[in-house]
Amino acid sequence: MIAKKITWADIQERISAYPKDKKYYGVPRGGSYIAAMLNPVDNPEEADIIVDDLIDSGETRDKYCMKYPDKPFIALIDKQAEGITEWVSFPWEKQDESEVESNVKRIIQHFDNGNREGLQETPRRYVKFLKEFLSPAEFKFTTFDAENTDEIILVKDIEFHSLCEHHLAPFFGKGHVAYIPDKRIVGISKLARCLDWYARRMQNQERITTQVAERLMHELQPIGVAVVLEAHHTCMSMRGIKKQQSMTITSCMKGTFKTDINARNEFLKLIRS
Repeated sequence: MIAKKITWADIQERISAYPKDKKYYGVPRGGSYIAAMLNPVDNPEEADIIVDDLIDSGETRDKYCMKYPDKPFIALIDKQAEGITEWVSFPWEKQDESEVESNVKRIIQHFDNGNREGLQETPRRYVKFLKEFLSPAEFKFTTFDAENTDEIILVKDIEFHSLCEHHLAPFFGKGHVAYIPDKRIVGISKLARCLDWYARRMQNQERITTQVAERLMHELQPIGVAVVLEAHHTCMSMRGIKKQQSMTITSCMKGTFKTDINARNEFLKLIRS
């Protein structure tokens, strides 16, 4: 992921506008660096202003504003206000994977003894897993003349795995991808690769279904596209309502599959056979 790098010069320029006669409490840990360059105090009660390095989702800001409504909350970088979408990198952060591994280690230590033998290498392994899983292979939609083919082309029972963007818990299942060509057909492996490409991210099932269908419509300009995904969500079976046998089914119909009930029924009959 490309990061927006913030330098010490950037920081000096930004804090030069902060009042120098105020006392600052820095939100751990990034805000502590900012407060240390101003007039730091040890706790929010002593402060005139609460400062952080970054406002991203706004959750930290909201928490402090609720607890200390009479104290202004400011941040060196406000991603929402500045329209920044990329990762922001500060000088006090390591520029390698060890920083990410340290964060994973903190999570483990919050729930378990991170020093026991089985967990010592887990942060490294987990980061390695995420790098591998979230990096699906690039591919090209190599197409060929349809040679008057005008019937359904279907690849069904395509295995896929993804990570729920709400809980980072896995969900997995099978997909059925079909299209009716107009002038071009594509190698059938590309239908599976397309599903893999969109599934191997922090996702939700509905979005994957739509993205696969829209990509095929864009690449092939077919008469119609149909995508159905069936998945088990561990965020639903292992937590919350804990329904182990539940199955989530999503569909996206484009072109003739959306407008022609006969084409849609033929597709549904094929995937159920």
